[in-house]
Amino acid sequence: MNDRATVENIIRRRMHGLYLSRQSGELETLAHELLGLHSWFCRNVPFSALIRGADIRGWKTSLTKTWLYRGTLHGVAFEDLPEFLALSTGESKDGYFSWLSKTHGAATIRDIASEVIRLMEDGVSSRTEFRKIFSGYYEPKVIDDVFSSWGGIFVYLARLGKVAFKNMTSCDFDLISAEPAESFDAVLPKMLHRYFTAYGPATFADAAWFFGISKEDAKRLPAIALGGLCRLESGGKTYYYGDHLADIGDIPELTLLSGFDPIIVSYTPDNRFSLPQEYKSKVILKSGICLPTIAVNGRVAGIWNIRKNEPVVEFFTPQPKRIESAVFERVESIIWRIRGAI
Repeated sequence: MNDRATVENIIRRRMHGLYLSRQSGELETLAHELLGLHSWFCRNVPFSALIRGADIRGWKTSLTKTWLYRGTLHGVAFEDLPEFLALSTGESKDGYFSWLSKTHGAATIRDIASEVIRLMEDGVSSRTEFRKIFSGYYEPKVIDDVFSSWGGIFVYLARLGKVAFKNMTSCDFDLISAEPAESFDAVLPKMLHRYFTAYGPATFADAAWFFGISKEDAKRLPAIALGGLCRLESGGKTYYYGDHLADIGDIPELTLLSGFDPIIVSYTPDNRFSLPQEYKSKVILKSGICLPTIAVNGRVAGIWNIRKNEPVVEFFTPQPKRIESAVFERVESIIWRIRGAI
């Protein structure tokens, strides 16, 4: 069992690494250091950036939105994309392709993928256009699966580094050239080091969860050299993190967190120290959506949102008036700062 002092230390270090107790600068730098910003809902990117003090001017085009770890959408610095995609093992990279192939035949799906690329070279970019073009050649079930609103064939092409969304808010696609230049084995040690530097203290299990690494590959992680990192032992687990001499500051009394915030979704469920178990169902819905939250002294204590350009705040337990007032002020500040940016 982790003692309270150790848990506090872990939360403190994570908040420092994830720019929740210090200010970031450029959006691209933030996305680079945090290995991408979760963008299942595109407005979570400016929310996350503003909370961390980053400049969001030009955010719609300064990052590239595509499918990465665990099939989730992230906004990333384009130059990082080949390394991120190299982390997809053959199994995970072809996962969606395999499902489509089993359902409709590998030859059919390969033909469709090739034709999609050819049509994109001719200027076709929207899912609606593709559905209309292919509907004259394939059954409705094939069209629904291949051009699903959840991604379909575009997930497969994106994981190959061939396709990405036009920008952070668009539903249309562009051809890109971000094919991995290195192997999974070559990239993995570097990505692990970056993960533990930003997200640590964290365990190998946390890293495997974050990157969606297969169980077989996860067994190899303890054998990878992680020079320059520190470690601590707690509850029978080994945690890795960055410079132990860094001035990490204190845990802020009040912190806003974005939807799908890294400090919530980037660790295995049993290592989400900032999300008390009793509030999990209020924050992570059955649909998988993770709501924007409010952390008091480093732990989630409520949720917030913006509806009809007005702040909406709900605490799970009574809070001091100064905390309630401060939350409304911060949400109103975000509303003012994103006006015209989304």
